Amino acid sequence: MCGRILSVQTPHIEEIERSDETGSTHMERVLEPELMDDEAQSRAYAKADFSASNQRFVDGLAQQFRPHLQRVVDLGCGPGDVDIRLAGAVPEAVITAVDGSAPMVALARSAVDASGLAARITLLEGVLPGLPLDPHAFDAVLSKDLLHHLPDPSALWHEVRRLGRSGAVMYVMDLIRPDTSDAANDIVETVAGKEDPILRQDFFNSLCAAFTIEEVLDQLRVAGLHHLDVTRSGDRHLLVSGVLS
Repeated sequence: MCGRILSVQTPHIEEIERSDETGSTHMERVLEPELMDDEAQSRAYAKADFSASNQRFVDGLAQQFRPHLQRVVDLGCGPGDVDIRLAGAVPEAVITAVDGSAPMVALARSAVDASGLAARITLLEGVLPGLPLDPHAFDAVLSKDLLHHLPDPSALWHEVRRLGRSGAVMYVMDLIRPDTSDAANDIVETVAGKEDPILRQDFFNSLCAAFTIEEVLDQLRVAGLHHLDVTRSGDRHLLVSGVLS
């Protein structure tokens, strides 16, 4: 959803809605206003219930790619829930979990310590590009709800190629941008209508900053990752998955 960012702060831009040749209206991407370094934002995100989408992410990954889940890196780990679920489901997995927000890494560290999985989950604060990790060192490169935070999405695809060994799994889930801001508001009310107002605003910002499936397909073609699969996952997410050549 939102709050898990691995990029430098960028200025907000104005929302633009455009019409295509059929007369349909499509919202242009609107960058999120800031890096989530605020403790209140981080706490609101950590308290939110993302268990359903996080578990769907882990279940699909473990079912399809379990033999690859040995040395794993998670880019944009947020409060660490995905990594804790994955380590519990796949005992052979050793995970490096990375986030660019110091408050979020602190929350993740507390959760990992409480889970008793600190020996298998290492937390790292770092930003894309330029993470202090060895190239081609991982059997799986994961990311959930990070892509929409990045002003330049190529930073993620570059890091995926750099960190994954030949034959490594790439598994990325992210939001899909709605056609209009009204549709984004409707999703917020349906999914997070009773959540903290800070979280609701961040969720709206994240939906407006997300990409369409067509845009992600274009990003992958430019990155030389066009062989990967891009599918819809649930009612508001897309999933990019496959094996690196």
